[in-house]
Amino acid sequence: MAQHILIVEDDRTTRMRLAAYLRELGYRVSEAENADDMETIVGFDPPELLLVDINLDGKDGLTITREQRAKSRVGIILLTARDDQVDKIVGLEMGADDYVTKPFDKRELAARVKNLLARIADIGQAPQGPPPVETFGPWCFDRIRRRLVSAARVEPLTPQEFEVLAALTDRPGQTLSRARLSEMIGRSPVRANDRVIDVVVGRLRKKLERDPANPEWILTEHGQGYHFVDPASI
Repeated sequence: MAQHILIVEDDRTTRMRLAAYLRELGYRVSEAENADDMETIVGFDPPELLLVDINLDGKDGLTITREQRAKSRVGIILLTARDDQVDKIVGLEMGADDYVTKPFDKRELAARVKNLLARIADIGQAPQGPPPVETFGPWCFDRIRRRLVSAARVEPLTPQEFEVLAALTDRPGQTLSRARLSEMIGRSPVRANDRVIDVVVGRLRKKLERDPANPEWILTEHGQGYHFVDPASI
């Protein structure tokens, strides 16, 4: 069955053109003008991916992102205006997987949609290579269920959070640049002012570090990237 994409966009022309393009690519597409319409569709036909305009009337895209991420790991790509740099970062911090700037290139959008849906489709499948569960500090990194588990709590991981953490823990002690991490999680080459990796690392630190401002596990190598501390060295 074709993967289901739900477009949440209050500009009718933009929404219809985008829906038509994605249907040409073989996706099953639903359309919603606002959050209420979106919630109705999600209730009876949950999508694999939400394409959400940030600047919706009523409940905006950032609020939708926060609410959906609190209860679901559905893929979320935000549609933003050129001057919404702050909103882009806030959206990623709230759990969005990616963003596309309006006016967007259709091929770039299609690539981002394809990559994210491929990663979402892998959730629940046994990974190849590294062991399915790894332990460091108080945490178990459960690769099969894509979550962090400690005695105190369970932290589900979004597709990007899982992939960044997997890339780092597969190479303990090795510094990975932002560009390399972007390639490893299926993103396009890093663009100027692209802070997606920084935001994802920030989200991971909030989940696994005792003090995110003074991390113990995911360390920053200024001007180079990030590395995961080798548990065997502690």
